[in-house]
Amino acid sequence: MFPQSEDRKRIRSQEDELALPSRKRQRKPAPQSHTEDTSGENAAVSDCVKRISSLEYWTREFCWPTEYFKPEKNMNPPIVPKKSSSRGKQWAAGYVIPRSNASSYESTPSDQKPRGVKSAPYQSAQYTILLETKGSFMYESDLRVTDASKAFCRAACEAEQTIPEDSLFRDDVFDETCEMMVGRNEPKVIQDISRLIVPSAQSLAIRGAKHLKILIESVNEGWNSSMALTTPRPQPDYSVGFKRTAFNEDQLQKLQPFLAGYLETSLFMSTYYMYFPFLTCEVKGSSSELDIADRQNAHSATIAVRGVVELFRLVKREKELNREILAFSISHDARFVRLYGHYPVINGNKTTFYRHQIYELSIMAFDGKEKWTPYKFTKNVYDKWMPTHFKRICSVIDDLPLNPDFGVSEPGESELSQGLEPHHLSNQSRSDAASSLEADNSRDVTPDTALSQRIGGGTVERPKKRARREELNQPKDDN
Repeated sequence: MFPQSEDRKRIRSQEDELALPSRKRQRKPAPQSHTEDTSGENAAVSDCVKRISSLEYWTREFCWPTEYFKPEKNMNPPIVPKKSSSRGKQWAAGYVIPRSNASSYESTPSDQKPRGVKSAPYQSAQYTILLETKGSFMYESDLRVTDASKAFCRAACEAEQTIPEDSLFRDDVFDETCEMMVGRNEPKVIQDISRLIVPSAQSLAIRGAKHLKILIESVNEGWNSSMALTTPRPQPDYSVGFKRTAFNEDQLQKLQPFLAGYLETSLFMSTYYMYFPFLTCEVKGSSSELDIADRQNAHSATIAVRGVVELFRLVKREKELNREILAFSISHDARFVRLYGHYPVINGNKTTFYRHQIYELSIMAFDGKEKWTPYKFTKNVYDKWMPTHFKRICSVIDDLPLNPDFGVSEPGESELSQGLEPHHLSNQSRSDAASSLEADNSRDVTPDTALSQRIGGGTVERPKKRARREELNQPKDDN
């Protein structure tokens, strides 16, 4: 029995020895002299041989051949982002604010851009310097805000207001809410926390606050109807201003020369449906990003304050606004909240813009003792400050002439000045207005002294000297 099994082993080993060389011979490439083989057959044989060889290599070495990890010659190179041929758009005084994917979003409306793109220009601390070159400063003026504005801010933080009865800020669930928000991103903060910090004006109006019916809000929408202060235009997470229907027909008719039409911009509008914005809010996912939110809010609030000042300049009432808070901004994440007021300092024809820090707090400190303070503050702005602000704006609009003597010139005749000087309206006659404009035309136009020739996409048409000279040179009638 055992000798037979040994004989079988010898026969099997001999067969293996005979079979092994035959497999090795199959791995050899076909002779070059076989020209009748097609290229497709050669490729198939080569692939088959390669697979067999790699499997044998694996059985011996327990790993794949090294050539499997080398890139093929016909492999496409990795995609490398192209470097811009230019240094980017230089905005002011040698400061360059980089924008990620600038070429991709250059022509895209700001309200269609991702949140990361819209906040990119504000991430650099140099943006503060850029705002200063535009006359906007993120700190208190040496003259300070008026006592009346300061007193209102203090009272708005302390005055009682109604708060939601059932919310994530309810005392019995507040701790759990705080735990849930740890480490969460910006959209989560907006979804669960933001409306408990800054209540929705329109939601309050629907629930019974009839005096808020004149307000309208925007959410993450670009201020594409506003005259740009810097590029890009603001895109606040939340903002509040006045509806078109807040003004009567006579007021709208008086404002019409200054309002933006299709593809136009205006000093008095933020979006195509919002007039004179006065509240902006920026939300972040962590406290380390609140400085970015502050810069975004400073940009938006400067445009808001500028619009009111320029309206008052039209009727020479701008001094009424000196050092008065005309807009508010709120920066917050899931833990910290910063409240600011924004005001102009007016010195003759020059206007600069400053920021008053109202309050900074942690909604989680002392078991949430001050968690409702920002909510109450915002409601007090809606209920107590906004009505007075609106009446003041309406009183100026009522002082505007019904049919101002404006002509619309051809596009390109004049450009918007960066520094805006007032254009005062009066009841002077047509000839007096013409001579006044002609006198202005004889002087050089500079950013600091120029008339704001373009308001809401239109430009003030100046009389042409050539036409006047031709009239003077015409022969008089002998009769």
